[in-house]
Amino acid sequence: MILAIDVGNTHIVIGMIEDGEIKSVVRLHTDPRETATELIIKLRQITEYYGLDPTALEGSILSSVVPRVTQTMKTALETLTGKRAMLVGPGMKTGLNLRIDEPASVASDLVVGSVAAAAIYGAPVIVVSMRTATTLVVTDAGGVFRGGAILPGVKLGYGALAAGTSLLPEIAVLPPKKVIGANTVDAMRAGAVYGTAAMLDGMLERMEAELGCACTVVATGGLAREVVPCCKRADIIVDPDLMLKGLWLLYRKNR
Repeated sequence: MILAIDVGNTHIVIGMIEDGEIKSVVRLHTDPRETATELIIKLRQITEYYGLDPTALEGSILSSVVPRVTQTMKTALETLTGKRAMLVGPGMKTGLNLRIDEPASVASDLVVGSVAAAAIYGAPVIVVSMRTATTLVVTDAGGVFRGGAILPGVKLGYGALAAGTSLLPEIAVLPPKKVIGANTVDAMRAGAVYGTAAMLDGMLERMEAELGCACTVVATGGLAREVVPCCKRADIIVDPDLMLKGLWLLYRKNR
């Protein structure tokens, strides 16, 4: 069994994976102020809760988009397991050809998701990740990572809208019954869910036109289950565990 850690701007996702099967998943809030010791204590409590001996684990792999957490989490993993933790980044074998202007600048989560989507669902593939930011990235039929688009995440955008206005409240991002909202909250929810769904439909259509072929589309991230059913495009695959699956594949490729 291995520990697969996905550090995002909002949450840290910890997967316990054995022979490719995700046995358990734990989510923590991301706190860049935490020390390695604090992370060790949390990780030890998690492994003990699931009846695991950290030193008996085969290894661990880490993807992080929060630089202040990256090294402290890596130190925590290596202290806890007694083994070197793999870090997704430059120099790791991924099987992707990053054909973009600055390959070293690609966030590790985009690489992990693309590796998983191409391996599991086939290429060409567009991965839609709905996390703190909403990203759409393209891998073509030849396994070439072509880049993509980055947009503000739904919760981030509507949190800023509420903070920057006097009359608009914080909302839970849930689909209302109608696109035409009859009150402020439903109107905001219509924009957040149906507006984002329409954006995805339009962006996917434009990306496929630019690429010159139809693509498999895989969506992941916390809001994918709310937004994707409201898209006009009916063939979008929702895979909430795409990142953990990608981390497992990269661990196998690089161990």
